[in-house]
Amino acid sequence: MKQIAFAFALALALTAPAAWAADKLPLSQISNYLNGLKAVQTTFTQVNDDGSLSTGKLWLQRPGKMRFEYDPPNSAVVLANAGTVMVFDPKSNQPPEQYPLKRTPLSLVLARNVNLSQANMVVGHTFDGTATVVTAQDPKNPESGRIELMFTANPIELRKWVIYDNAGGQTTVLLGPLNEDVRIDSGLFSNKARRGSENR
Repeated sequence: MKQIAFAFALALALTAPAAWAADKLPLSQISNYLNGLKAVQTTFTQVNDDGSLSTGKLWLQRPGKMRFEYDPPNSAVVLANAGTVMVFDPKSNQPPEQYPLKRTPLSLVLARNVNLSQANMVVGHTFDGTATVVTAQDPKNPESGRIELMFTANPIELRKWVIYDNAGGQTTVLLGPLNEDVRIDSGLFSNKARRGSENR
């Protein structure tokens, strides 16, 4: 219960700075913002479906690349590159789990050209009083789940996403401040780069 309360408090803290936002952002403006994100580094807090919390670092390089590096005791690494998502579990002696990126809702954010006005992609576009919330799915693969993206304004910034899988589960990722003034070592997205990003 304390973990869930902590996650709720984090979500409130993330939205509080934009309490003055007047109205929801148009989809065209959000698409332009996402297309303008080339290289990003930040921290994240993940709220899992069972209410447990994980923290770590996140690197994003569009198009197509993302790295989640989880803090101990999890210490897992999740890589998206070359159309594949790989999950490295340091506690397992098995090869990494692999999934096609196009079968995950995150592919919508990592696409070379984000166009949220595409038919049947956006299934929700609301304003909660502090932020714009866009719920999207791949119109070609709706069975792959949905992603809910939260944006604050002035300037526009991605603050949070929630992924809903086709089994009814959900995973929430709360983002720290986005550092876009960063050069990312391409080696971070190699399937051999399981740890050691702090030295890069």
